[in-house]
Amino acid sequence: MTRRLPGLGMVAAIALAAVPLAAETPDRAQIVTTVDAQHDATVKALQDWVALPTIAAEKRGTPEGAEYMRKLALDAGFQQAKVIPTDGVPAVFATLDAGAKTTVGIYFMYDVKQFDPAEWNSPPLDAKLVERPGEGTAIVGRGVVNQKGPQIAFLAAIKAIQASGRKLPVNLVLVAEGEEEVASTHFDQVVAVPEVQGALSKAIGVFIPAANQNRDGSAGITLGAKGAVEFQLVVGGETSDKYPKTDIHSSNHARIESPAWRLVKALDTLVADDGHTPAIDGWFENVQPLTARQKELIAQSVKPGAEAGEKALLGVGRWIDDEAYVTSLERFFSQPTVNIQGLVAGYTGEGGKTVLPGRAEAKLEFRLVPNMTKDEAVTKLRAHLAKRGFNDVHVTVSGGYGPNETDEDSILIRAQKQMFDESGVPYTIRPRNAGSWPGVVFNGPPLNLPASQFGLGRGGGAHAPNEWFLIESTDPKVYGLDEVTMAYVDYLYALAEEAAK
Repeated sequence: MTRRLPGLGMVAAIALAAVPLAAETPDRAQIVTTVDAQHDATVKALQDWVALPTIAAEKRGTPEGAEYMRKLALDAGFQQAKVIPTDGVPAVFATLDAGAKTTVGIYFMYDVKQFDPAEWNSPPLDAKLVERPGEGTAIVGRGVVNQKGPQIAFLAAIKAIQASGRKLPVNLVLVAEGEEEVASTHFDQVVAVPEVQGALSKAIGVFIPAANQNRDGSAGITLGAKGAVEFQLVVGGETSDKYPKTDIHSSNHARIESPAWRLVKALDTLVADDGHTPAIDGWFENVQPLTARQKELIAQSVKPGAEAGEKALLGVGRWIDDEAYVTSLERFFSQPTVNIQGLVAGYTGEGGKTVLPGRAEAKLEFRLVPNMTKDEAVTKLRAHLAKRGFNDVHVTVSGGYGPNETDEDSILIRAQKQMFDESGVPYTIRPRNAGSWPGVVFNGPPLNLPASQFGLGRGGGAHAPNEWFLIESTDPKVYGLDEVTMAYVDYLYALAEEAAK
């Protein structure tokens, strides 16, 4: 059990009681009391979940992660939960029938990014409670904000509703995959299962719990996300007999071709001379430009001082071409990208070593915008390389999906606006997230459902050392774990109300 620090419990209780949503959430005060009573158990559940490493990239914590996720769902009140096998890491499918008129889909990712413990201030699986000066108490651990913290808060919300003696205002269909961090390699197989697809087809939409609150207490609404494709380019003895099978003495470069130089030459064709504009043949032919409304939303989202804070966070002093901040944001949300994640060839230790590498590999990713697709991007990449004679450069696609987009007037978004308006949480709307999640699996055919992110609370360090999620907030405007839990309670009631209109 955890101990709430003196004074923080009172701040949380005041903040919970102050949210004016009683009209939409019946007997809200009773649920608040239940959430507060569950607090220590919820924190412990989150710490236990973080303690289990579920890392698809390392095949670590599978299939244990899927079984743990299944038990979390059952413990939260889902009547049935089962593991769904795939050609990769298994997924989980669960349903909760509350006898409601409205059904809502929930997407979880139970896998997390890799970590190097040497880079962390505390062990990444220990999920320690630490003080964040000026903010409150947070848990530090891999996956705690992306996405295990929001997940546990959501599950705590549905537990609290039921523990307060009532049924949920909506039925729930949960799909949880274990490969999001490797670009959802087999997630389409999960949604294609007839039982899963049939359950999801009854939903008004699908949302992913997230921590979307800023330091000043404001929240963000996004209307979609870019797609992502992860792939590798490999050159070496395995791709052509003109390269050595292993590293050999560098003097042989006078008569034997270098896989490293060949890879560099291939990579150089993928972007223009400016180093960032994609140059793959036909790359932009289906790219959907920002609409006037989307540009308006971007401009409206800019707050005083935001640019300086963002540059400091990213550790940069200027944007591409020294562009104005709003212009850089338009590029951020509308530009498809070809990014090199990493390059590996030959000797990388201290000093030099006289070798000609036998193999060179580049790990890359595409970020896609409407109306691009994964298949289109991969096909164009292969054709681009073949046209230039790079048949010895092997392309291996490890995962990916297209972009997703949801209308501003959809039930999912209207319910968020209603909640934030009535609770006094200021918010901005952006046309899409420059990051990615596989919402297109729901957004696209055959389901054609609205798909969105939703959640309050704060965290940071996703994919980085010292990842954190706020548990107790010292600022009433910023939500801690219990307030986040109540936000999910309120959102489910808001969704039911919007659906009934």
